[in-house]
Amino acid sequence: MFLYQLINFFFVASEKEEDSKYDLSLYKRGDLLEVPRTLFTHFGIYLGDNRVAHLIPDILPLISNNKSAIAKMVTNNRLLLGVITKVASVRVDSLVDFAFGSEILINHMDKVCNQPPLDGDEVGRRAEKRLGSVTYSLLWYNCEHYVMYCRYGMAISYQTYQFCTIVRKIVFSRMSAYLTALCGVCIALFLGCVTPLTVLPTVLISFTIWMAA
Repeated sequence: MFLYQLINFFFVASEKEEDSKYDLSLYKRGDLLEVPRTLFTHFGIYLGDNRVAHLIPDILPLISNNKSAIAKMVTNNRLLLGVITKVASVRVDSLVDFAFGSEILINHMDKVCNQPPLDGDEVGRRAEKRLGSVTYSLLWYNCEHYVMYCRYGMAISYQTYQFCTIVRKIVFSRMSAYLTALCGVCIALFLGCVTPLTVLPTVLISFTIWMAA
C-alpha cells in the first residue's frame, strides 16, 4: 500500500485539465503535433477523435503493474527517468494528456522538412502500426524519429542533430585541446610519473581534438 501511494505521489498526475482547453476542430488525422516537454520538444501524431499517438519514455511500467496508473498522463518525473532507463512505448493519449498543459503546434515540421508529407490516413496507419513497447534512444530513436517516419517516411531528428552539433563544437574545440593537454600534464606531475606512457596519451588525445576542431 505504501509503495502504491509513493508511486501515485511522485509519478501519477492529478486530473485537473479539461479536454475543452483544445479545439478538436483544429486537428485532423495525420497531423504532426509539437509541445515543449522538459529540455526538448515532444512530438505526436493525431489519429482523430481526441487521440494522439506518441513515443514517450516512461519509468512507471518498469516499477509497477498498475495499468490504471500507467495509463494516466506521463509526468515529467516519469519521462526523465524513462529516458535514463531507456524504457519507452508508443501509446495513445488524449490531447490534454499529450500536451501536458502546453500550447500545441500543428504541422510545423512541414516548413522544415524538404520531404512532402504523406496522406493523412497513411500517416495515421503508420502511427498505429507501431503502438507498444519500443527500444528507446535519446539520440538514435526518440519521439521525433517516430513522427518523422510516420509523416514523411524518414526517421530523422532535427533536434538531435542540433544537440550533437552543439556537443561537437564544445568537445572538438581548440579550447578543449588546450584543457586536455593541461589536465594531462597536471595529472602526470601530480602522480610524479612523467614517462612516455603517461605523456603519449595526453599528446595523442589533444592532437586528435585539435585536428577535429
